[in-house]
Amino acid sequence: MTAIINTQREGRITTRKTIIGTGIGNAVEWYDWAIYATFTPFIASQLFSKSDPASAVLSTLAIFAVGFVARPFGGFLFGWIGDRVGRKASMTLAVGLASLGSLMIGVAPTFASVGAFASLMLLVARLVQGLAHGGELPSSQTYLSEMAPREHRGFWATLIYTSGTVGILFGTLLGAVLNMALTTEVMNAWGWRIPFLIGAAMGLYALIMRSRLHETDVFEGESATEKRAPLWPQIVRYRKQAVQVIGLTVGLTVIYYIWGVVAPSYATTALKIDRGEALWAGVIGNIVFIAALPVWGKLSDRIGRKKVLWAGAIGSAVMHFPMTWLLKDSAWQLAVGMSVMLIFIAASAAIVPAVYAELFPTSIRTVGVGVPYSICVAVFGGTAPYLQQWLGTTVHMPDLFNVYAVVLLAVSIAFIFTIPETRGKDLAH
Repeated sequence: MTAIINTQREGRITTRKTIIGTGIGNAVEWYDWAIYATFTPFIASQLFSKSDPASAVLSTLAIFAVGFVARPFGGFLFGWIGDRVGRKASMTLAVGLASLGSLMIGVAPTFASVGAFASLMLLVARLVQGLAHGGELPSSQTYLSEMAPREHRGFWATLIYTSGTVGILFGTLLGAVLNMALTTEVMNAWGWRIPFLIGAAMGLYALIMRSRLHETDVFEGESATEKRAPLWPQIVRYRKQAVQVIGLTVGLTVIYYIWGVVAPSYATTALKIDRGEALWAGVIGNIVFIAALPVWGKLSDRIGRKKVLWAGAIGSAVMHFPMTWLLKDSAWQLAVGMSVMLIFIAASAAIVPAVYAELFPTSIRTVGVGVPYSICVAVFGGTAPYLQQWLGTTVHMPDLFNVYAVVLLAVSIAFIFTIPETRGKDLAH
């Protein structure tokens, strides 16, 4: 009896470590990207020339997109580490590098003091973060999927977007609080640095927590021969699955960045909605998103992954234009639009970490997901905020961007037909 109790206690401790270690690192990554989007106007005014404010904002968003260029390289590098050295090592190194990028932005000199070097330092910091973040998601979702009981893997997978959204929510709340507590002059002087320095500290804590995790049994049970097998032949062998990852991701990444990440910032810069009110609307939308995730995850464990994916993608495509038309000049419109869209977006977001992991064998699971996912996010997700801002405020054709988003969702809907139903799959085989 004592042995059984001890085993159960050890199991609970392992589960708790897995949730905290995976969740905190993932939250830090998403927090990093969210605060960059949230504090874009301040970054633009301090790290770029003030002679042309509109150009400075576009340049800041361009660097947001450039940061994504490093993600495929990070996906390959950390994917290789994850599939050869271990999931734990990959996750730990990734969060440490992300923390360094936040620190660089937090201490970057202003354009007024050093000129273009300030912009260059921002670019380098975003490339460092892009490299780290390219490895963070595939490493953490592979680790979590392998640690989860297979009959509840869909529900466990929701931790990825739940923790990530908590990171976004914390960044958004921090922005709202700072917006109320500090004057515009203080925010421009040094207040905008606070979120990045906090991100660096949280990344250090996540690094310590992840260093204490156990490696997954699935990875440790793999033979030494399989771990040493050349990667490229396996990548070629599983190229169909890699294309499926891209196809499933392309619609989700764009629609999620539109409504889940940059909507408050876009509402402020393009629609002239009060900054503080827009941030609070973002808080409401993200709380709704967090609440919806576990519902969809549990549902996928009961009825299957494909039905839930279809519900999310079709619902997002159908509701995108109505919610865009609703959004005019009020924060309540932003809150409603974000909430409705994020309920449908949550369906796919909740379970894609499990779906991706279930498509690949153990020997190539991390890099097999990491490289195509990072390429897709870099090409489509990273450019979404810039395209939205450019088409909406410069070209004055916002509907063209909305058509683009819905077309990409249609691509993802088509790719759902091509994947097998993987609910309950044994990842050790």
